[in-house]
Amino acid sequence: MKGTAEMGRVAIGTAPDSWGVWFADDPRQTPWPRFLDEVVAAGYTRIELGPYGYLPTDPVRLKDELDQRGLTMTAGTTFEQLHRPDGWESTWRDVARTAELTAAMGAKHLVVMPSMWRGDNGEIVEERLDHEGQARHGQAVTELGRRLAEEFGLRTQYHPHADGHVDTQDTVERFLEETDSAHVNLCLDTGHISYCGGDNLELIRKYPDRIGYLHLKQVDPKVLAEVEAEGLSVDEAVRRGVFVEPPNGVPELPPVLDALAALDVDVFAIVEQDMYPCAPDAPLPIAERTLAYLSTAGGGVSS
Repeated sequence: MKGTAEMGRVAIGTAPDSWGVWFADDPRQTPWPRFLDEVVAAGYTRIELGPYGYLPTDPVRLKDELDQRGLTMTAGTTFEQLHRPDGWESTWRDVARTAELTAAMGAKHLVVMPSMWRGDNGEIVEERLDHEGQARHGQAVTELGRRLAEEFGLRTQYHPHADGHVDTQDTVERFLEETDSAHVNLCLDTGHISYCGGDNLELIRKYPDRIGYLHLKQVDPKVLAEVEAEGLSVDEAVRRGVFVEPPNGVPELPPVLDALAALDVDVFAIVEQDMYPCAPDAPLPIAERTLAYLSTAGGGVSS
């Protein structure tokens, strides 16, 4: 349904991640033509780019593939290493190519994620940032957002990530304090916030002007408790099925959607259920059920 004059519009889309896609090229992943075809079959009209190189990187070809299927792109996704003193060059190289393709598709957002402090096997690979490191990181991400807006016309939406340098409620709030809202806002990933013990509704309440984009996912509390008890990585947690289709996990999504609609702003809410790897026939029925559920789950939702 459409939002009223008093409510914002929450426009639902989906992403390659919900089809088990984490990498540009992996034989265990859904081939990209099947992904696009099944997105349409499930009833979605909006997608994210996913990992650079998974979908065609030639902008003319990609635009044609999307247009043939009546799809539009909402955002690109990429990682950054700006907490490192020498991280700017490598970050900009990767971010710029993703931003260029994203902008060519007419999208207005770039979702940027932090580097990981924990490895795939649960080992600590980097020290957590102290307050001084968080401040430097925030300044660098602000500069990244400024340049992305200036050179590509994209809005930077920062995505906290489990096992990343911005993950818990405290680090998310610190990040928002250390960044300039003119250049950086928040991609609120409901699953990653809950995975790290955060409160999605509290973030919306405290920082209503910083919510620029949304990833919708839920966490299975039982699997999460096992993962935490064993000190496992988020990658292993995904393999154990920690992220589940709604309404089978936490957080409850209707209150989140209602809180967003009450902000009286328009926002993209992208379904992003991590399922890597997954059986090839698993994603489509989950995507269909998820869209049907979300279409009636909260105020202002539009598919």
